[in-house]
Amino acid sequence: MVTEKGTISINTENIFPIIKKFLYSDHEIFLRELVSNAVDATQKIKKLSSIGQFDGELGDLKIKVSFDKEAKTITISDKGLGMTADEIKKYINQIAFSGAKEFVEKYKEESDKTQIIGQFGLGFYSAFMVAKEVEIITKSYQDAPAARWFSDGTTEFEISAAEKTERGTDIILHIAEDSEEFLEESKLEQVLVKYGKFLPVEIEFNEKVINNPSPIWVKTPSDLKDEDYIAFYKELYPYAEDPLFWIHLNVDYPFNLTGVLYFPKVKQDFQLNREKIQLYSRQVFITHDVKDIVPEFLQLLHGVIDSPDIPLNVSRSYLQADGNVKRINSHITKKVADKLSDLFKDDRKAFEEKWESIGLFVKYGIISDDKFFDRAKDFILLKNTEGACFTIEEYKTKLEANQKDKDGKLVGLYANDISKQDAFISGAKKREFDVLVFDDVLDAHFINAMESKVENLTFKRVDADTFDKLIDKGLKQEVVLGEDEKKKVEETFKEFVGNNIVQIEALLVDEIPVSIVVPEFMR
Repeated sequence: MVTEKGTISINTENIFPIIKKFLYSDHEIFLRELVSNAVDATQKIKKLSSIGQFDGELGDLKIKVSFDKEAKTITISDKGLGMTADEIKKYINQIAFSGAKEFVEKYKEESDKTQIIGQFGLGFYSAFMVAKEVEIITKSYQDAPAARWFSDGTTEFEISAAEKTERGTDIILHIAEDSEEFLEESKLEQVLVKYGKFLPVEIEFNEKVINNPSPIWVKTPSDLKDEDYIAFYKELYPYAEDPLFWIHLNVDYPFNLTGVLYFPKVKQDFQLNREKIQLYSRQVFITHDVKDIVPEFLQLLHGVIDSPDIPLNVSRSYLQADGNVKRINSHITKKVADKLSDLFKDDRKAFEEKWESIGLFVKYGIISDDKFFDRAKDFILLKNTEGACFTIEEYKTKLEANQKDKDGKLVGLYANDISKQDAFISGAKKREFDVLVFDDVLDAHFINAMESKVENLTFKRVDADTFDKLIDKGLKQEVVLGEDEKKKVEETFKEFVGNNIVQIEALLVDEIPVSIVVPEFMR
């Protein structure tokens, strides 16, 4: 082969500084892009073999990543379909011409499109974020000589003959001084595991495979057992408690979506990490930030979502809003609601036992998503001080006979601190009033949401006023104090409560003689 020199086909001399500084938010992404390209090349040769377009031996298809600290190089090697010199000119020198896109188009009748990761021709050039020089040594699966491509980060390139007998491609990065951190073994392995942990082709580093090519979400749910889901959860979160339950997503129309979402055990303090869901595109890790694709109230879930139909920006670093994102968001909400509904119907007792954790998600959903209430209204539970649980309709029926205000509206009494409100709770029970427990951080907002969505139901804190004012039972007490005595009592208490209102009223004989109350509308 005659050595050929030329200019990379781009529209500006400043493309490489732009790539290095602005295209990718994090320089470590170069490894994700180059390893993903190697996976593409490997998947392509497997596909060609399966449809009879390649009849050679596939051999060991592992992708190998290695480094040489002294030579200051990182090498990514695959045994995929390789490239001819002409293909190098086409795919490497013409920036933003996507080889993967052309491949899918060519074999669209036979190819499984979800197996081709690459969508952006700029991925290869992320190498120049960390390398001062880049070499490609490649040999095509076709009957063509091996070729070498070289560039020093300018728009100049060189293509020449190469000594390579095996099919595949080696990408050799000559690391720049400001990126030598990537020549540290621990750093390199950390980045590989972060982005390549579930890539669909084995990735070898330091003579060991560092990824799981067949994660649980690419398998058929009917082939999996509970222990498989729990084992995968431990793979994702080694130090977490076992999850309460999970939802396996497996959709192929009108969009492709797979994944597994886990409901973790939730503590009442609600101080949770919202970045526990990992977003993948064809098993390539993209981000922990799923705020657009997952409803806000479900961002406290754990697990994995994978979809090739989620639009990413050109560097595959963050989501771009479009119709698919909204449809996936709605689908996830529906799947979660359906799962909770099934759990409630199948084993209500077990559902009630898990309500402390489940309830936080459900309440958060009702507060933040107007449509979620309609899906959840039949399995929302209200728990009383005796530990009994009721659906909304069950509780309304319970209140009908004994707990109404003067306008005939049903009144649900509640406590938010049982230990401090014990005397009031005891007084309510003497009158055969039921008292709910609303003591978590979302309950104040949950009460407001419920009052706005549930007809003929209001909630009042058990210590918000005297019982005869909270619930109208038609009982009237006469004040036995004279005017002078009332005034004296009022003045005495004002010394302690300042400018707050002091009321002298007749109470039932077993009520607390003195109490400080805050009306519900002021809370």
